[in-house]
Amino acid sequence: MTKKNLFLTATFLVATSSLFAQGNGLAGITEATGMVTSYFEPATKLIYAIGAVVGLIGGVKVYGKFSSGDPDTSKTAASWFGACIFLIVAATILRSFFL
Repeated sequence: MTKKNLFLTATFLVATSSLFAQGNGLAGITEATGMVTSYFEPATKLIYAIGAVVGLIGGVKVYGKFSSGDPDTSKTAASWFGACIFLIVAATILRSFFL
């Protein structure tokens, strides 16, 4: 008889604690969503800045290859240009997808 009472008491405690947790869970999820979306603006600007730096480095590399007469200049230019475009498009798509 005591095991049965102990089991019922434990069951009721677990049931009531989960009822109290549901109200705070929604508020926590709402707060977390607000915090995550507040980071998108600075992160997007950071990705744009990284894209600008990559573009400058790529321009210097391509100029160096072009000046030295390397026949592989077009492939290098296309790869650096593609990297810059990818960063810009990825930042824009992520921002529009999550906001």
